[in-house]
Amino acid sequence: MKNLLKNILYFFDDNLFRFIVKLAYSKYQRPRKGYQANYKILGRYFIAQKILRINSKAKWPVHFTSKVIGVEHIKKGICCDPGDNIGVYINAYGGLKLGHNVNIGQHTIITTTNHFKYDHRKLSHTKGIIIGDNVWIGGNCSILAGSNIGSNVTIGAGCVIRGEIPSNCTVIQSEQQLQIISKTKEYEWDCTKDELI
Repeated sequence: MKNLLKNILYFFDDNLFRFIVKLAYSKYQRPRKGYQANYKILGRYFIAQKILRINSKAKWPVHFTSKVIGVEHIKKGICCDPGDNIGVYINAYGGLKLGHNVNIGQHTIITTTNHFKYDHRKLSHTKGIIIGDNVWIGGNCSILAGSNIGSNVTIGAGCVIRGEIPSNCTVIQSEQQLQIISKTKEYEWDCTKDELI
């Protein structure tokens, strides 16, 4: 009996709920199996985002405690939903390019513009952020305007990123400085090979 109910739920989730998710979130692209059930996507994000209109301009799931502004300036790959975690703040007015399989930890700040230091009414000339494929950004990080993060990078919690981060490395922040440690092997999963919903 339990298996029968599980199969019925899976059938509805894979057909009806998946259809509703695709209608509501045209830029949501995740593996059809192995990520998160479609009814959970609807339960976590749909009411706040589509009915209460919190972060309603985003065409992918954004958590109601997150704030994403300048959505029209975001270019994102698959398996990447900026703002889907708790308390994320993204200012994308300076341009934000995210590769495939980019995960942003809770309470992270990504700001693609800054004020001009000699006249705070103006924007600085430093704008935009580029983040490569297969990047994990830990919780409570700050990614500042002008940053360029390579592919296959893991950024530890609490890091402040400015400037260039090379591909294939792990970034941690000690009390004195940012440490960049080379990785010893390539990233293992290619999200572009999975069937997407």
